Amino acid sequence: MPDKVVKSDTEWREALTPEQFQICRCSGTERAFTGRYWNTKTPGVYACACCGEDLFSSQTKYDSGTGWPSFWKPIDDERVVVKTDHSHGMIRSEVLCARCDAHLGHVFDDGPPPTGLRYCLNSASLELKPES
Repeated sequence: MPDKVVKSDTEWREALTPEQFQICRCSGTERAFTGRYWNTKTPGVYACACCGEDLFSSQTKYDSGTGWPSFWKPIDDERVVVKTDHSHGMIRSEVLCARCDAHLGHVFDDGPPPTGLRYCLNSASLELKPES
């Protein structure tokens, strides 16, 4: 993995849109069915919107019916970090970019085979790199 990316809030605010900053740096979320990738079928790689690290492949993307882009596996388990999230009166598993600590979304154990996982992510935290 490339070196860790560390920036101040000021630097992140300059590099990201207000929505991306709120979601990626403040653990926000976009409303279901509003993000640009929830229904995208374009083949390619989904990278972190903050640091550009390749995180998920369109080959593992599926329609979970939740209104957020959902994947059953990251490109490499070491590219994401999962930590316990106690916000909003729930206990969930938060997904972060391992390179820059951007909040991506959450992972749930109700996904399809072969992993049984559903990485439910925010479109604003991702940048799709279409296949050429």
